[in-house]
Order: sequence, then C-alpha cells, then structure tokens
Amino acid sequence: MRKILAAGAVVAAALSTTAGTAQAESNPSCGSVTQIGATAYVKNGSTTVASVKQYKGCGKNYSYVYVWDQWISSHGRDFTLRTYVQTPPNLTHGYKTGARGQRELWSGGADTLDQCTRAHGEVDGSSYFLSAKTSERC
Repeated sequence: MRKILAAGAVVAAALSTTAGTAQAESNPSCGSVTQIGATAYVKNGSTTVASVKQYKGCGKNYSYVYVWDQWISSHGRDFTLRTYVQTPPNLTHGYKTGARGQRELWSGGADTLDQCTRAHGEVDGSSYFLSAKTSERC
C-alpha cells in the first residue's frame, strides 16, 4: 500500500511540474515538422503566458505560439495571437494573426531554411501586449 501511495505521489509531482505546458498540435500546412532550437516563453512578470517554438518541415520554417491553461483560466480568452518567422535584419516571413481567443497559432511556411531564423509570438490582450522570440538558429 505504501509503495502505491509513494508511486502516486511521484506521478502527481511530475504532473504538477508539467501542468500547463505547451504541446504542439499537428501543423495544418505540414504534417511532419521538427522543433529546432529552444522554446521561448511569453511572460507577464513571473507568470508564463504562452510558449513560442520554431519548427522545420516540408522545406520551410514555421513559428508556433500556444497560450497556457493557467493564463486562460485566470484571464479568459480576451486576446489575439500573432506569430511569424524572423530573419536578419528583422524581416518578417509567414506572418499570421489568429481569431480573438484562439489558443494556438502556426505561422505560414517561410522559405528560409538557408537563413538564420527565429520564431516570434505575440499575445495581445485588451489591457496588455506580450511577446517573446526564440533564439536565432542558423
């Protein structure tokens, strides 16, 4: 009985540390994508609002932004997402704007595999504007 309770506590602890994390859904433009680089986090102070990731697949780069459960549960869906792939010197590729309250958004495919790129994601609410960029990948 103690082993079962201890195992349950370990599982609960593991779940609590990953609660609200972003897991990418399938890319609607390209079913086979691979994340490149580290995930960036849109923050409001110390609170994580969303994740921003960069992917490659089907001969293109994609950016992706996903709003976390905790942010939605405490702030609702009064926001608009925007995301794009960025190349030096601050050129925008595959820019997309989501519908109001949409929780995740993929950029359009950017023909930038031969360039240095980063993913950019924005969460634009009625009383806040928050954004993050991934590190540059070459």
